[in-house]
Amino acid sequence: MPTYDYKCLECDYNFESFQSMKDKHLTECPKCGGKIKRLIGAGSTPIFRGTGFYQTDYKKPPSAKKAATTPAKVEKPITKAE
Repeated sequence: MPTYDYKCLECDYNFESFQSMKDKHLTECPKCGGKIKRLIGAGSTPIFRGTGFYQTDYKKPPSAKKAATTPAKVEKPITKAE
């Protein structure tokens, strides 16, 4: 069941309502009794909890050790042959 966001058109009160998709839209503000409007939500992103996901189990963290142990490239100074 989704959560819907509502806003009162009279007192600007914002609230959420956890209701079935089959339920009718709410029409009355719980705070002042005025007219309300259902807002369009942005949606949600996937949440990775537990094991079995690439993000939590298999993805390798960036290796700071590799960057620290790699020697810097050293160039020899150019000398004129006489």
